[in-house]
Amino acid sequence: MKALLKQNIAKHISLLENEIEDFCNLFKQKLIPKKNFLLREGEICKFEGFVTKGLFRVYHIDKNGFEQILYFAIENWWITDIDSFTAETPSQLFIEALEDSEVLIISKKDKEFAYANLPQIEKLFRVMTQKTHVALQRRMIDNLSKTAESRYIEFTEKYPQLLQRLSNIQIAAYLGITNVFLSNIRKKIAVKK
Repeated sequence: MKALLKQNIAKHISLLENEIEDFCNLFKQKLIPKKNFLLREGEICKFEGFVTKGLFRVYHIDKNGFEQILYFAIENWWITDIDSFTAETPSQLFIEALEDSEVLIISKKDKEFAYANLPQIEKLFRVMTQKTHVALQRRMIDNLSKTAESRYIEFTEKYPQLLQRLSNIQIAAYLGITNVFLSNIRKKIAVKK
């Protein structure tokens, strides 16, 4: 399980074997059964997590009761509410397991310990934060400038591994459209083929 975490870290930075071992030992394994929550709105997020098995959705419920999915997290992805984690304020998000899932979590205290004792770890999180900002910026631009159909097509091309694991309702919530509208898009695409 920690082998996947070590591979992920190695994609971003170089650490000595003992350093990577020390860092990985700061993580605790947490099992989250399907339909259970890693975080609920109103709780303070006390972790950053690395998904080793399963599938999560990170979402917000707006004032009209509509679910807005920010992102999905599968194996080899990081997961948190960075706002709540950093500011230690109540979360506006839910993090729910859509499958029986396993996640390695690190506390703020242990992360700070890693920053102080393993200087390369700060670089790791800086690089990951920059990549997250790029992804969020691209998603915002896409949501503002592209049609729902083109966003759906890009989603299917970018995340083919998610298509069989998600319901149409979940995909629609991620795209910011209704399930009926998504069904119409899928029919339209099928006719074109």
